[in-house]
Amino acid sequence: MRADALAAYVDALGLVGNPSSIHGAGQVARRMLEGARERVAASLGADPIEVVFTSGGTEAVNLGVKGLYWARRAAGRRRILVPRAEHHATVDAVEWLERHEGAEIVWIPVDPHGRIDLDAVEAALSPDVALVTLLTANNEVGTIQPVAEVVALAEAHGVPVHADAVASYGHVPVDFAASGLAALSVSAHKIGGPLGIGALVLARTAQVEPLLHGGGQQRRVRSGTQDAPAAVAFGVAAGHPLSASTELRDRVIDGIRAAVPEAVLRGDPAHRLPNNAHFTVPGCEGDSLLFLLDRAGVAVSTGSACQAGVPEPSHVLLAMGLPEEEARGALRVTTGHTTTRSDVDALLAALPDAVTRARRAGLASRAVR
Repeated sequence: MRADALAAYVDALGLVGNPSSIHGAGQVARRMLEGARERVAASLGADPIEVVFTSGGTEAVNLGVKGLYWARRAAGRRRILVPRAEHHATVDAVEWLERHEGAEIVWIPVDPHGRIDLDAVEAALSPDVALVTLLTANNEVGTIQPVAEVVALAEAHGVPVHADAVASYGHVPVDFAASGLAALSVSAHKIGGPLGIGALVLARTAQVEPLLHGGGQQRRVRSGTQDAPAAVAFGVAAGHPLSASTELRDRVIDGIRAAVPEAVLRGDPAHRLPNNAHFTVPGCEGDSLLFLLDRAGVAVSTGSACQAGVPEPSHVLLAMGLPEEEARGALRVTTGHTTTRSDVDALLAALPDAVTRARRAGLASRAVR
């Protein structure tokens, strides 16, 4: 968390009062909550009434996707257009809708950079489409998606679009009012706010069925006592300027290419998040690299899932057309507001030995054979 967001959070935790209560303490909490909503809305180019606080990005995505689908299913719109390289919050949500709620998923291909195929979107749009959902930028490989073009195509058919902006929030400008989106999901911890709070930005005209029922505190779209302290800290973090500098990212990319020349940069080489560097390293298991770098004091990610104790290659890289063996060598490095040049140098110093040892350990797929 950012220092000022943490200080605001701690101060607000001493507050007594439910923001929905009409007594004095409750109204103090309400004013703090609504002030935070205004700051978050300003950071997203939205009206405060459009900001629905959630428990995080995953709930926001689920509310946006499921809520839009349920609201339009009665009119016979059951198809959902989804790129194959989405975050699991979306993938798992739409697959649940398919199993339990009669949804038909239309999987949209992505190109070798992970960018959505606009021709496939246009071909799949029809009167029976309930919604389109996509990332604003891929959370693994960093490719920025053509959201405006997708919205324009969908508008011609009267189809709402939900965008998952969790990975890009704080790094890429957002103007919800100008975007034409029906819904946008974000999370506070990605911008230095607290864990456990996010938001679904929901256009005034968008029709959404709620996930949670109860008091209907937020536009009757989301029920439950609102977490005023977390919202206050979220609002403080949202007031910081964009972290759009590419200096450290490019230092990572150039350094990895020099240290491990055979490593391959994945994602769009130019139109990518300013904090994301994603490589595949031939002959290495990504989880081995993660473990070895962690032992050296450097925290990185692979972008892959590990199920039942068996390392699985990234579905994003597979959707981009990579063979499974190449996809297993994923290494994702992201920078944040605390990252320094010395942090990058520590990564680059530790990486060659980590690669050598990871190659010695081999690939899980070979071990199974």
